[in-house]
Amino acid sequence: MSKRKKDYSDANKTPTEKKTAPRLASILPDAIKLEQEKGKTFIILEIIEYIPNSVVIKTIIKKTTGNVTVSSFDSGEALTEKNSPFDTFIQVIDGKAEIVINGKSHGLDTGESIIIPAHANNIIKANTRFKIISTVIKSGYDEISI
Repeated sequence: MSKRKKDYSDANKTPTEKKTAPRLASILPDAIKLEQEKGKTFIILEIIEYIPNSVVIKTIIKKTTGNVTVSSFDSGEALTEKNSPFDTFIQVIDGKAEIVINGKSHGLDTGESIIIPAHANNIIKANTRFKIISTVIKSGYDEISI
């Protein structure tokens, strides 16, 4: 079975498809949209809400060379321990976060930032609720020879 790419150009759409696509795009909730709209101003604190007993993550921009996300953590929540092959810049924009890097805990208040080094085990925890911006840049890494 051969795989074919779908053609999404308007010229190849039926009249029904042409009417439906814009309507669907307009009713999609912001939480489902993949990126923040480009060329439009926004207030970072207002594009993501606190949800009880949850961690909410919204992509601001996603590229093959890196991404920027904003996250809200309700009190008592945490992300699973992870290890990224890239440095991650974390900036607290509301509240107080606990970032654990290779077993060492760092408390960050609103306005404070930290860089989680590539290949470091890390956990992001919420002792109280907070919001962060997370930036990962995947380009510019030199090959490591051992």
